Amino acid sequence: MSPTALIFIADGTEEMEFTITYDTLVRAGVKCTSVLVGTTSSPGLATCSRGIRIVPDITLDSINPAESSYNLVVVPGGAKGADTISKDKTVQNLIRKQLDDGRYIGMICAGSLAALTSKLPRQPITSHPSVRDDLKDTFDYQEKSVVVSDKLVTSRGPGTTFPFALTLVSLLCGDAKMLEVRGPMVFPLE
Repeated sequence: MSPTALIFIADGTEEMEFTITYDTLVRAGVKCTSVLVGTTSSPGLATCSRGIRIVPDITLDSINPAESSYNLVVVPGGAKGADTISKDKTVQNLIRKQLDDGRYIGMICAGSLAALTSKLPRQPITSHPSVRDDLKDTFDYQEKSVVVSDKLVTSRGPGTTFPFALTLVSLLCGDAKMLEVRGPMVFPLE
């Protein structure tokens, strides 16, 4: 059975972090579902940080966190989108349940604020520099491109999305699958 991933999206989500992560996971055979959080300026669409509109697969009200069984839940950044997603109580409950159940969480850019609002325990973490000060006293903050702390995977921003997504593929599907996905992407190794 293929691994599954739930990827949050809201008005103001950083489109590179959303689409690159979603696309890379799909290339690895992960069944991805995008879920809209909050209200939007265009009904049924998420208007991302640079104006690109994306049609989410489902809305958050269709998910019961107690019954969630996704192998991975991803919180992309984008200041406005990350704020909406990280402050949502259903999202916070889902994140805590993911970790309680020993399943993966990915957070990138300002999406790492969800670790704070979900009251995750102190552990290594990274984020976009703009939210570093919000996280550095509560977590063991690191300036690395991707930080893996048990089941929590965090990353810095649009420029680190490929390494972030490939790390998620490696964790969910193994290194061989990650190499199989990375090759045709002609991802630079230098």
